[in-house]
Amino acid sequence: MPFTPSTFTPIRDGWTVTAVQGPTPDGVELRDVPATVPGVVHTDLLRAGLVADPFDGDNEAAQQWIGSTVWRYATTFDWSDDGSSRHDLVAFGLDTVATIELNGRLVGRTENQHRSYRFDVRELLRAGANELTITFAAPVTEVERRDAEHGTWPKVMHHSFNQLRKSASNFGWDWGIDAATSGIWKPIGIDSWSGARVASVRPLVDMDGTDGVATVHVEVERDGAAADALDLDVRVGSVRADASVAAGEVRASVVVRVPDARLWWPIGHGAQPLYDVTVAVRGMPAAAWQGRVGFRTVEVDTSPDEAGNRFVVRVNGEDVLVRGVNWIPDHAFLPEMTRDRYARRLADAVEANVNLIRVWGGGIYESDDFYELADELGLLVWQDFLFACAAYSEEEWLASEVEAEAREQIVRLSQHPSLAIWNGNNENIWGYVEWGWREALAGRAWGDGYYRELFPRLLAELDPTRPYSPASPFSFVDYAHPNDPRNGTMHIWDVWNQRDYAAYREHRPRFVSEFGFQGPPAWSTLTRVVHDEPLEPYGHELLVHQKAEYGNLKLERGMAAHLPRPVSIEDWHWAAQLNQAHAIRFGVEHFRSLTPYNTGTILWQLNDDWPVVSWAAVDFDEHRKPLWYAMRDAYAPRLATIQPRTIDPRDADPTALGEPEEYLALVLVNDTADAVSTTARLARLAFDGTVLAELTLPVVVEARGAATYRLPADVAGLDERGAEVIVAVVDGFVRAVWNGAEVAGQSLDPEAVQASAVRTENGYRVAVTARSYARDVFLAVDRVDAAATVDQGLVTLLAGETTTFHVSSSADVDPVAFTDPLVLRSANDLLAGDRSRS
Repeated sequence: MPFTPSTFTPIRDGWTVTAVQGPTPDGVELRDVPATVPGVVHTDLLRAGLVADPFDGDNEAAQQWIGSTVWRYATTFDWSDDGSSRHDLVAFGLDTVATIELNGRLVGRTENQHRSYRFDVRELLRAGANELTITFAAPVTEVERRDAEHGTWPKVMHHSFNQLRKSASNFGWDWGIDAATSGIWKPIGIDSWSGARVASVRPLVDMDGTDGVATVHVEVERDGAAADALDLDVRVGSVRADASVAAGEVRASVVVRVPDARLWWPIGHGAQPLYDVTVAVRGMPAAAWQGRVGFRTVEVDTSPDEAGNRFVVRVNGEDVLVRGVNWIPDHAFLPEMTRDRYARRLADAVEANVNLIRVWGGGIYESDDFYELADELGLLVWQDFLFACAAYSEEEWLASEVEAEAREQIVRLSQHPSLAIWNGNNENIWGYVEWGWREALAGRAWGDGYYRELFPRLLAELDPTRPYSPASPFSFVDYAHPNDPRNGTMHIWDVWNQRDYAAYREHRPRFVSEFGFQGPPAWSTLTRVVHDEPLEPYGHELLVHQKAEYGNLKLERGMAAHLPRPVSIEDWHWAAQLNQAHAIRFGVEHFRSLTPYNTGTILWQLNDDWPVVSWAAVDFDEHRKPLWYAMRDAYAPRLATIQPRTIDPRDADPTALGEPEEYLALVLVNDTADAVSTTARLARLAFDGTVLAELTLPVVVEARGAATYRLPADVAGLDERGAEVIVAVVDGFVRAVWNGAEVAGQSLDPEAVQASAVRTENGYRVAVTARSYARDVFLAVDRVDAAATVDQGLVTLLAGETTTFHVSSSADVDPVAFTDPLVLRSANDLLAGDRSRS
């Protein structure tokens, strides 16, 4: 939430919530249920024992009535006049269409989850007990009512989420539970003040040579009596400046110059020094604001080149090769999020070598905790305005809320150096062009005015220091398709939806801002909420926790060309997780091998908002899926990858004869500040470790650059594709392994590894040795202890190699449990079931 002044007194206690209208079950209607504020009604009902866990089994369907019910929150709080001239009721977040009453009198009505509200209630308060009630319109009923009143606009999903300024995914998504919430989801309370208060501060930063320049824009609100000039004390770090708000005015700005300012850099490019900023009205101690800034410049270069239009993020004049992830709300019930949970999730990103996180437009403008942590970690933030996969009305009833919301959020987030890009929407221009919306709209406005006029105008007014993209994807070329791979940003969803993941290699995008592949959550996460007997991929409850259209069929199709057909639910689970990891590693390594033609990828998605089969790398119960480990390796700052390449003689001479020549190449991507000059050791090996060919190759890679080396025929020429691998070892780079065949076509030994486990001070140590080639060894520690974590995963071992897994766990179990065949997995063991079937 925004900065909270010392004059604010939250109203937290004594709340109840009551169903006053709607399809409520017996025992709930007109019953006062103890409520937690901040909170939402689902969690209040759960704590009261009136509903079961919404995430469990098929409770989602049984609890649809909650979103079609009118709920009233009420409390009584004591108040006494402290002599302040103003007493405001401040609601930092109401979800969503609400009527507020104080002591039986109307305070106001709200209809936007994404903004705060302030009401002068000094005439409504009374000494002693005061009754505050907030009645929330049923969200599902409300969007249906607006459909009837205003007409419908095209959208994905089944509820008309685009009729409300409310988190779109709150109504369900292809990874999200349909649990439309109501509630006071951020703090609410009384702000008592006199004279003036600091309404907002926008500290916009720039660099002038080595000096940091902070232009601090201040807006105040006066109580009506304070009409004189107001003197401001402004500090940035140790530098102090004076400013004055002229008599009768409410705005002022001052430029603060910080000599020899230390630059704020994204992770991997430098440090993240932050400078405290304070603004205070002299003579009014309570009228103050505090925040932090980091000095840096940021731009996005979309200039044309010989191939199209680039999309290059540039910080402090230095190009940033983006290794990104998309972010969705990390809990379906937003008030359940804590700073600690945000910290763990962003640690998941950083430890996977991520340097940018995109806040997707179907969620929320995130908590201050999120952006503060990103500032400290050096994670760049790409922030969508909250428009996703739908057309939106531009009529006044919605447009006025859109502008108010955007103004507030631009100001609120302006202090954060991590915030690097504002983006107008997710896929809406693409939808208008290609998904049949144009015909359905029949000339009606559909949101384009927001993306191309309103948001650019507001950013020019309030924060011209950051780049803006009208949409993701977007081509930045007039009349070009918004998802044109040659220009700007691209989303790649033909893979997953229609094509095998090998098709990633057919794409040559300049920048991929969305792409992904599904896989199930950890076994313990899945079985905690899915209770089908027997457990199988098409069981009723498992499909409840698979929201993608034909999702498990796509998983099955996606595995078919790569892995043996699973013979048990345990093998299905492991194979689907492994295939997800293989698909994303394949895609990321291909895209990064195109550096500098390709300048970034943003994987869909980092996280989940409930236990579900999804595209996430980290599941709802905070287990790192195999995908996470594949992403960590593929996003290594120094990446070695073996890639197929083609030479077509006609590229040099259109009249040339001959067929294109295919070969294998070692591609080295060096996303560090230091150039590399070293030796690559290449070998072609049989699965038993026999060296069939080897080569030592001098390699040089520029800083923030890439280099490609053709492999000689004796190393690249596999005699037995299913029984040989090519390995490249380069100091400082993740080892590259080229498999000549898919798992299903390899002669992998299902008994290739032997393992031992012992107890340690903090858990367990599992040593795994390969007798022959062992592909993607993984320790599913959650099957032993759902709270356990492990330091590595998807480790490929050559014959004779040993690796050690360090397991953090407080469970008291026999160490041998961690070597159980359902815990210690590899690609090899999928072949055991395949052979037993044959």
